[in-house]
Amino acid sequence: MAIVEVKVPQLSESVAEATMLEWKKKPGEAVAVDEILIEIETDKVVLEVPAPAAGVLAEILQPDGATVVAEQLIARIDTEAVAGAAAPAAASAPGAAAPASAPAAAAGAGGAKGDVAMPAAAKILAENKLSASDVQGSGKDGRVTKGDALVAVAGGVKSTAAVIPTGVPTKALPQVAAPASSRQDLGDRPEQRVPMSRLRARIAERLLQSQSTNAILTTFNEVNMAPVMELRKKFQDQFTKEHGVKLGFMSFFVKAAVHALKKFPVINASVDGNDIVYHGYFDIGIAVGSPRGLVVPILRNADQMSFADIEKKIAEFGKKAQEGKLGIEDMSGGTFSISNGGTFGSMMSTPIINPPQSAILGVHATKDRAVVENGQVVVRPMNYLAMSYDHRIIDGREAVLGLVAMKDALEDPSRLLFDL
Repeated sequence: MAIVEVKVPQLSESVAEATMLEWKKKPGEAVAVDEILIEIETDKVVLEVPAPAAGVLAEILQPDGATVVAEQLIARIDTEAVAGAAAPAAASAPGAAAPASAPAAAAGAGGAKGDVAMPAAAKILAENKLSASDVQGSGKDGRVTKGDALVAVAGGVKSTAAVIPTGVPTKALPQVAAPASSRQDLGDRPEQRVPMSRLRARIAERLLQSQSTNAILTTFNEVNMAPVMELRKKFQDQFTKEHGVKLGFMSFFVKAAVHALKKFPVINASVDGNDIVYHGYFDIGIAVGSPRGLVVPILRNADQMSFADIEKKIAEFGKKAQEGKLGIEDMSGGTFSISNGGTFGSMMSTPIINPPQSAILGVHATKDRAVVENGQVVVRPMNYLAMSYDHRIIDGREAVLGLVAMKDALEDPSRLLFDL
């Protein structure tokens, strides 16, 4: 037997521990080299743990939901074993994941697809002396998920159908895979309690930290987006053909923000104790929604990026965020952030500063509105901008003029070419 150890990957200096999500393999199953075995969630990112060698997963040492640290041993791979052979006795040790035969066992005598339980679900059902055949699965091909198992256990019944009253759509209670969750059968008012993920808890911590340590004020302005929209429409096809990516609005906002930060460097600065740190570079954070919560990847040296570079990088960040593949290096640092609530239809908001930064720009939905120009009421596509800033180091003058500089750059994009 040739055993290869599987360990938790190196975490960043600021991350002490992580949480195991769900094993994608069971003991006794064959694995290929670099095949993803499990994902591990830190308070910043989700890391994939690939198989260091091909073989058979011989033993799982840390189950779903376990808290682990960097370099901790979590599994072993037998590079000489054959898939389907009996799994080592160690695989059934306390704390290990469900054995290789769990799905078959959970399926019951009939072995129908709909009676098969996922590994985490099989473990929960076994611990509570329930059979997968007694639970209505909501997963693919009727498989019993972890959420289904938790519902059955919490409800004290053998079928999830009995937990959700007639007339209440099952999608009203989403199946959330969490380390520990519980549901209460309250007639026609059911509830589900799910612990925060590490990422969500970290977001909450940072937002509270921001509000308790910064003297946050928000200044507002409105911008006529017609010039940007006309420019975008004029060059969209040619831009897409040349660069392989669409010309969006965010690149204009990034360019306008950098333009203003150059004029008012304190907006790009940060507080460190009793010192003000002025950054000679422009790393712009772009707030992106992901299935696991808000993340803020960084456009590094944004002042040196072209419109195409910015659009490509933002598209890359969006894809990685949806797939949970943003790395720690993608989100470390940042000197200023932009949050685009307009994507979801927001008309106005007061964004919260992302520490240790000192300011953040909130962008909203562009809508046709009645405005006055030269004494006449006309209709223009308007966008309300909001910039929150730390009043400890940024005075109202710099904040207001900084936002005006962004407004001017957007209403006359040619200013960006001549740095005016």
